Amino acid sequence: MQASMQMGLSPEAMVHLRPEMTPQAAVQSLLDVGAMPDALKLLARLLPKRYAVAWLCQCARDQPLELEDKAGASLAEKWVREPTESNRRAAFEFANSGGYKSLGAWLAAAAGWSGGSLAPAAQETPVPPPEHITACATVAAINLMAALVAEHFAARRTEFIARALGLLGTGEAAGANTKGA
Repeated sequence: MQASMQMGLSPEAMVHLRPEMTPQAAVQSLLDVGAMPDALKLLARLLPKRYAVAWLCQCARDQPLELEDKAGASLAEKWVREPTESNRRAAFEFANSGGYKSLGAWLAAAAGWSGGSLAPAAQETPVPPPEHITACATVAAINLMAALVAEHFAARRTEFIARALGLLGTGEAAGANTKGA
């Protein structure tokens, strides 16, 4: 239930969730009742951060992106391939410098908010990101990608969600978040 509360799921969605549900069952139950925005939020939060960012990168590869969006996607993908602090910091700085106004900024933010510190690099006192903030950036990026073809927004968002749903039932993702809805 913590993930549901962190992501601000609607009361209507919450009635369909049970503590004993697996992550995949919880997200699927929301999809089954047409609570697409809530399903997306929960899915993004229940995926391990690296999986969520990798999902975004996979979705972005098929999109006609502007140069700034491609740059943000490239930084996110670099972090997925090599999740070092320097790659995370580069993604964070890119997103921050763009004022979070583009799809590329949100793609980079998902990686940039995955850990480390949100404080300026020169600041000694770290400011760790909230646990759910990568999921928030993931939701924003998926919605922005779906909106690239506005007349097909709902169908595109559904397609993007379908790509990630299987990740909840595999390997690290399944063990990391069971009963976390």
